[in-house]
Parts: sequence; C-alpha cells; structure tokens
Amino acid sequence: MHRGLVHVLAWLLATGAAVTLSWWGVHTVMAGTAYDPPRALPITSAGATTQRSGPLRSPSARPAPSRSPSSRPPAPAPSHTPARSAGPSPSAGATNAPGRIKPYDTAGGRAVFDLGTASATLVSATPGTGWSMQVWKTETWIRVEFSRGADRVSVFCAWHDGPPHVDVGTY
Repeated sequence: MHRGLVHVLAWLLATGAAVTLSWWGVHTVMAGTAYDPPRALPITSAGATTQRSGPLRSPSARPAPSRSPSSRPPAPAPSHTPARSAGPSPSAGATNAPGRIKPYDTAGGRAVFDLGTASATLVSATPGTGWSMQVWKTETWIRVEFSRGADRVSVFCAWHDGPPHVDVGTY
C-alpha cells in the first residue's frame, strides 16, 4: 500500500511539472505574438464608415443610435493634403476628416487604414465569411492578407517613398 501511494505521488509530481513547463513555454511564445486588435469603426445607416472623436468605449459598450443623414452636422474640412492611393477606389461614403480614414473592400474582406501625410495605421481588418486573415507591420508598410484555400488577396499600404499609398492584389 505504501509503495503504491509513493508511485501515485511521484506520477502526480511528474505530471504537474510537465504541465507547468508546457504551459510556461506556450505562454511565453503566445505572449510574444499577441497584439491589440484594431478598433472597428461604427457603421452609419447609410453604410458609410466614419470616425468620431471622443473617449474610447469598451468593446462591450453599445454605440448610441445613429442620427438620420439630414440631421447630421457637416464633416470638418481636412487639415492636410490628401494622400494618393493606388488600386481600387475606397468605399463610397468615407470621410476626409483629419487622419483620412479609408476603407478598402476586397473579395477576401475589408481593411481600413488611417492615412496620414507621412505614415499610416491599420484601423481594422475583417475577413469575409470563410476567409482568414494575417497582418504584417513595419515602420514603413502594413500588409493585410486574406486567404481561403489557395486564394490570396493582399492589401498593402506603404509610405517609404512618399505619402501613404495602398495597393490591392489578388494571387
């Protein structure tokens, strides 16, 4: 009886050590790859995407009901020279507010960039149904790739040689 109890105790200690070591290894690797998800922009009743200034809300907070298009105040004028963009034209209804939020709809999903005068940031990227997504970021470019099987759609925003420009490619 005593010998069996020692074997069980030794097995429990070995299993506990193995689980702890595995958890620590996976946790260390995953902590290095995690990033803050991009913020999604609210969609108005007309289907246009806008950015509102003000404090950030928690992800679980519900947005206030949108106003009708006729009661909406006029959009502010841009405070900088617009950046050029290549590829397909962005969705209709995008505002040219400071920071110039530009959505790009593709067959694989939607990528939204905040295009400044000398750099850009990814605001949100949402894969379409059945598609997956991967994002790469450096100091001079951002690439969002949507994939489904062998199909790939890439939205590439670069500003290393001038103002930000966006190219969309399918391969």
